[in-house]
Amino acid sequence: MNAPRPLLLVDAPSLYFRAYFGIPESAAKAPDGSPVNAVRGFLDMLATLIRTRRPDRLVCALDHDWRPAWRVALLPSYKAHRVAPAGGEVVPDTLVPQVPLILDVLAAIGIPAVGAAGYEADDVLGTLAVTQPGPVEVASGDRDLFQLVDDAHPIRLLYCGRGVAKLEDYDDAAVRARYGVPATGYADFAALRGDPSDGLPGVAGVGEKTAARLVDRYGGLDGILTALGDPASGFAPGLRTKLEAARDYLAVAPKVVRVALDVPLPDFSTALPAAPVDEARLLELAEKWNLASPCRRLVDALTDAAA
Repeated sequence: MNAPRPLLLVDAPSLYFRAYFGIPESAAKAPDGSPVNAVRGFLDMLATLIRTRRPDRLVCALDHDWRPAWRVALLPSYKAHRVAPAGGEVVPDTLVPQVPLILDVLAAIGIPAVGAAGYEADDVLGTLAVTQPGPVEVASGDRDLFQLVDDAHPIRLLYCGRGVAKLEDYDDAAVRARYGVPATGYADFAALRGDPSDGLPGVAGVGEKTAARLVDRYGGLDGILTALGDPASGFAPGLRTKLEAARDYLAVAPKVVRVALDVPLPDFSTALPAAPVDEARLLELAEKWNLASPCRRLVDALTDAAA
């Protein structure tokens, strides 16, 4: 009996940012000279994922709110370094107009691109991962999504830190091998270690190895903080001092790091389209923006997956 085919959940912002920085603007331009490097790269990444993972369902998740107010209220430093002087996220000027074009192509093909007000793409991915039938594969270069890995569902992370062509397939054993903690402990581990890319300071003087050892020994932050209140718990004096100084941070950081699993989402079909739903519109976009080759590769991947 053939194994069930997966639901492929794609972190669209993660991939199109990587595409933008991975392909020179000079190598991908529309007839009018506009750069389309992010679009071309994203479509090719999507085609590669479909061809190699052979899903029968597919959803692209979007950031409708890249820095949700509820996370900032808990931790004001959250992504603060990425706020533009005029507000909003710092995004390269030549990437901004490419995002709507990516969405136009996805709509013409019939691939759902879903976001939710007040939530990040991570939260959309998390909600779909736990509410949709498995198997589920989440494609992203965001380390926070290691927390979604669940062998029982099953949910795997296709980590694209080195690109889609070199993606790393993570189950719980692989997460443990890389970080020394199970996927269920990753959010607490990340809060302890910190993540400068998200404005998470972590606990001063606590690196990956110490964070992993603490999570492994005490089961997570609740256990760590409980043990911290016990003078006989065996913490080294220096470590105890560091953790005590970070109590206020540790009370809120895990809530910031943890992916929301209950985001209200619209009704839509996750079924992988076998052919474009609006071929005329896709041809129009392909011709106008010099995207014939990546669009063809994506359509061919869809056709092959449906066969």
